Amino acid sequence: MDFCTNSQKWSERKKFFQAKKLNFLISVKESYERKLAAITASIAKLEEQMKTSIPDPES
Repeated sequence: MDFCTNSQKWSERKKFFQAKKLNFLISVKESYERKLAAITASIAKLEEQMKTSIPDPES
């Protein structure tokens, strides 16, 4: 009977650690998504500025 109790505890611990790992991976993913969104916005803004910039007369 003790073996079943330990098995159940292991199952609960495994689920707990899997949930922690899932939450960690989700937070990493969200962090990269925020960084990617910032980079994408920077690229778009720079492209917009390049299109609307007035050419230098000396060029």
